[in-house]
Amino acid sequence: MSPTEPQAPRRPQAVAGVSMRDLLASCAAAEAVSRPPRVPEPQDRRTPREHREAA
Repeated sequence: MSPTEPQAPRRPQAVAGVSMRDLLASCAAAEAVSRPPRVPEPQDRRTPREHREAA
């Protein structure tokens, strides 16, 4: 193309349509599964046998 020929207007590149809400939700989900599970805090000091008897 020579410098005297008119150039076609540049078309914008396609951008994936993802809402901010979906983007933030996916980031939160990715962070949740990338962390190791938390150790449960001891709330009840009963033994498993006492649990069975209570049920």
